[in-house]
Amino acid sequence: MINRTLSINRFVQFICKLSLDITVKTTIFAPLKNYLNLIQMSRVCQLTGKKPISGNNVSHSNRKTKRRFLPNLHKKRFYIPEKDKWITLKVSSSAIRNINKLGVYEYLKRQQKAGFDIGIEL
Repeated sequence: MINRTLSINRFVQFICKLSLDITVKTTIFAPLKNYLNLIQMSRVCQLTGKKPISGNNVSHSNRKTKRRFLPNLHKKRFYIPEKDKWITLKVSSSAIRNINKLGVYEYLKRQQKAGFDIGIEL
């Protein structure tokens, strides 16, 4: 999958270097660039903003090597009865616990007020 993405990126860069008309470039390659953006998945919670952090593996001899701590993310569907709508979010376990405690609509309103882009209209 990664090799295919890299080759498509190289192809797009090569074509963009050619002296094509700007309108031709945008009509042909805008959908392709949107597709490439959809392929790349980020490990970020949509509601809390949790993302990977870096740290060290520490051995018994106290030798340190770099590592990443990944957030505990799940792709989950939620039903919002106020909107009569299903939404799919990539959320962390702590966000799921908060949603269970507060309710999905109330939690989404709080997060939107705090400045998180949820991607839906409330």
